[in-house]
Amino acid sequence: MTIDPYFYIYGNVKTNAAVATLSALAQEARLQIFRALVRVGPEGLPAGEIARRLEIPAATLSFHLKELKNAGIVTCRREGRSLIYGPDFEAMKELIGFLTENCCEEATACAKGDRSGRRLGDAVRAGVRG
Repeated sequence: MTIDPYFYIYGNVKTNAAVATLSALAQEARLQIFRALVRVGPEGLPAGEIARRLEIPAATLSFHLKELKNAGIVTCRREGRSLIYGPDFEAMKELIGFLTENCCEEATACAKGDRSGRRLGDAVRAGVRG
């Protein structure tokens, strides 16, 4: 059996990207910023409004927004003199997909639904354990 080296390179790239994204969110202020952006949706918020809502000094906010943008989970666009930041929902969907792509492969019951199509909570209540 031959092993395709591309598979491992691709898998490592996906893993590295996930680690970078999770690392960016593993800081309290950045998590608060991202969640605030998710609440307002794709239209985003000007940096000044984010600072006001979260009571974060402008210089500190700038640093955190840069980290989130570099991780690929926040977008930035210029509108006049303002920088508008928004969540990158597609990037977050990719992260969630990566984290759950092997969900319950070895389980008889799963959050995606067990073999009878029931949800995990239904299976647990019925006494089915994975």
